Amino acid sequence: MKISQAQKQTRALVQAAAAVCDEKKGQDTRILELDPVDSGLSDYFLLTSASNDRQAIAIADEIEFRLKREFGAYAHSVEGRRKGDWILLDYVDFVVHVFLAERRAFYDIERLRKSARPLTPVEFDAELKAELAEKTRAVRGRAEAKAKPAKAAKRKVVAKPRLTANKSKTANAARKKTPARPKAKKAAKKH
Repeated sequence: MKISQAQKQTRALVQAAAAVCDEKKGQDTRILELDPVDSGLSDYFLLTSASNDRQAIAIADEIEFRLKREFGAYAHSVEGRRKGDWILLDYVDFVVHVFLAERRAFYDIERLRKSARPLTPVEFDAELKAELAEKTRAVRGRAEAKAKPAKAAKRKVVAKPRLTANKSKTANAARKKTPARPKAKKAAKKH
């Protein structure tokens, strides 16, 4: 499955927002990967529950702050911040829903989006890591395939012809017959 750069960016944003939900003690955080055929709205819904309205506002504020600071991403629309019972942050490619537990049970978005694939942040992270590992293996495989012909060309060794038994004897005999060079003693010749 090929993933575009925009999809990778969206996944990174969703992952960062899910991490904020976890840090701010959001409960039952889920990521719904929406079916592209069924939903023209966005690619993902991130849902989390808060125990009170102050916690819901704190989660939403921190998501906005973190995504601005780390990715330069701004929510196109923010709804429900004043009441705090259902805060919606619309980032176009994904939408964050921060609910009070009672509101989440009442609206039950997971049931409304039956074609969506529900994931926990841990499962979402594991999928991203698996895709990254697969891509890394593919890139390394291509690099190794390119390197093999180059290494094979460098390793070619020209084999020297071996001397047969008869030829080696004549070569040894020729070496023995050549006289060894006498060491010159300059001092002895002068006197």
